[in-house]
Amino acid sequence: MTVPKLIRPDTALFLDFDGTLAPIQDDPDTVEMVEGLAPVLMTLAGRLDGALAVVSGRGAADLSTRVDTALWRIGTHGLEVCPPGTAAPPEPDTAPADLIHALNRLIDLTPGAWLESKGEVLALHYRQVPHAGISLFELMQDLIAGYAGYTVQHGKMVIEAKPTSANKGRALEAAMQHAPFAGRVPLMIGDDTTDEDAMRAALDLGGSAVKVGTEASTAPWRLADPAAVARWLADAIESE
Repeated sequence: MTVPKLIRPDTALFLDFDGTLAPIQDDPDTVEMVEGLAPVLMTLAGRLDGALAVVSGRGAADLSTRVDTALWRIGTHGLEVCPPGTAAPPEPDTAPADLIHALNRLIDLTPGAWLESKGEVLALHYRQVPHAGISLFELMQDLIAGYAGYTVQHGKMVIEAKPTSANKGRALEAAMQHAPFAGRVPLMIGDDTTDEDAMRAALDLGGSAVKVGTEASTAPWRLADPAAVARWLADAIESE
């Protein structure tokens, strides 16, 4: 499927990071954006009058080490918003201590899995033990049942316990109410379950969405992988 030219002068562009701008790695700390993509994003942001945001499940501080801080960075599934030129909050809110303790006990029973704390969001990674994914998801659902305002979401080799307010769809909707995004047509590009919320939001607001990868999606368009995303974004610049 050939993805048409979707980026226009009135586009508000929202981009996931892991799996979209950067290939997924076994160790999230080693993830880097596709080579040569950084200046493309800066050029696009300029042409869109700043209406380009990287929307990630990563904390804003972490995300700010991987993308240019001259861009909008929306971290922790929308809980942290950093306008261009601003620093990430140094001490984000944290998840309940007893929930962290309970998930650490679960990790102890699953060698190869590990827990990442992203402020209020807790991510259980199981890429090294993929066979444990279903049972870990069920156990986390049971644990979260006792925490009002928290939910569980399954992604690519990761299960996240997060506040219900941590939602990329809500983040996109909120961004679209303010400059420089207001009055524009949203376009969301992402690869994972958490990105589907933002894709639906973009479509509901009259925009469009691109799915990266082969999994089921509400997005009407697809790109194969982050390298294809990089080429497509670069072509958007060259075709103008």
